[in-house]
Amino acid sequence: MLVLETQRLNLRWLHDGDAEFILDLLNQPSWLAFIGDRGVHTVEAAKAYIHDGPLEMIRKHGFGLYLVETKSDSLAIGLCGLLKRDTLDDVDIGFAFHPDFWGQGYASEAAIACVEYAKHQLGLDRLVAVTMPANQASIALLKAIGMHYQQDISLGGSEEILQLFSKKLG
Repeated sequence: MLVLETQRLNLRWLHDGDAEFILDLLNQPSWLAFIGDRGVHTVEAAKAYIHDGPLEMIRKHGFGLYLVETKSDSLAIGLCGLLKRDTLDDVDIGFAFHPDFWGQGYASEAAIACVEYAKHQLGLDRLVAVTMPANQASIALLKAIGMHYQQDISLGGSEEILQLFSKKLG
């Protein structure tokens, strides 16, 4: 199901046919370093991730992570969307793109569309994001879409320190 369109991209619900891409993305060194190992090491595990993660979030909250694909050839290039974590009061924006597609403006194009969706379709007045301090590319993107560093936090009892960014939408 198509959720958002930009000039070059479609953001849509994931399905089982995306499992091979998800398997590849979740095992990229950048994903493992900045997001963490989700234990997705087979196509079947990727299908379970799709159903238990993004699709479950959509069923529960009406939004979630979406597959980002190019309009020109429907090529899967990443994930971008909105998440509601139990450990955060606010909805947060998340994104991860395959390294083959970095540096082409796709992440900012998708993230801007998600911010607009959060404001105009969901009526949110604030959006947050969390990232590792070492993930300078993510921090640069968050700043580029108008988010500002708020504070260091840890999530879910983890000792790992993350940076929380926020943006007023109202």
